[in-house]
Amino acid sequence: MTESPESYENDAHETAPRDVYTHGHHESVLRSHTWRTVTNSAAYLVPHLEAGLSILDIGCGPGTITVDLARRVAPGRVVGVDASAEIVAKAAALAKDEGVHNAEFLLGDAYALDFPDASFDIVHAHQVLQHVANPVSAMREAHRVLKPGGIFAARDVDYGGVRWYPLTTGLTEWLAVYRDVHYWNGGNPDAGPALKAWARLAGFTDITCSASIWCFASDAEREWWGESWAVRATESAFAASAIESGVADLVDLQDIAQAWRDWVRDPDGWLGMPHGEIIARKEH
Repeated sequence: MTESPESYENDAHETAPRDVYTHGHHESVLRSHTWRTVTNSAAYLVPHLEAGLSILDIGCGPGTITVDLARRVAPGRVVGVDASAEIVAKAAALAKDEGVHNAEFLLGDAYALDFPDASFDIVHAHQVLQHVANPVSAMREAHRVLKPGGIFAARDVDYGGVRWYPLTTGLTEWLAVYRDVHYWNGGNPDAGPALKAWARLAGFTDITCSASIWCFASDAEREWWGESWAVRATESAFAASAIESGVADLVDLQDIAQAWRDWVRDPDGWLGMPHGEIIARKEH
């Protein structure tokens, strides 16, 4: 499936047939999120972080990146927003447990942020825009709440470039099913390369692009990532969407789960996930 940037220009996100977070908030999904830090997921943003800056983290999930950002810009204000009350509570608990007092977490809608114009120095979105039906609309809202000269920082995966070893039919089937489910839910699994185009449509003109990769190869990395996906394949919102959409049945999903567990046990196992990144600055 090929998308043009213009196909995401519609502000009326309610017109999308679906606008659903493909992964859901199953424990297997949260497990994969808790590994994320600024170092492994937002290194491109580090040169722009300074003490005292205010940051809005859209789609913050369980808050590991948000809390890390808060440490780096303290005493600056950092706000994480997410559409799930359960996840917001988990993120707030994490900040409390870590002793980070300059981070707060709120329920929020990426299309209608509950903040005045020009509220933040940085708006950050990690692995968010791939899951929304109208990323340009979400970017316009980020542009609105940025101060003049502020930065919108986004990073998203390109599932079209995901590679693994050894090449197995089970993981090939996983990727095909995942991509179909992702599109069915209204998102774009190849969002990374489109970030620049979407940002331009959203009104940003000063855009710097970069790319980075997650690599899972050690025994610990394979166990963490592969076992998370093995459980997700049969128990998470992804599994429910796969069955509801007709993309896969339970037997297919069980085969995918087994393929992930076989990959975990293989000492030669390797997987790479490329990401596109942008630093888009709001005009003064």
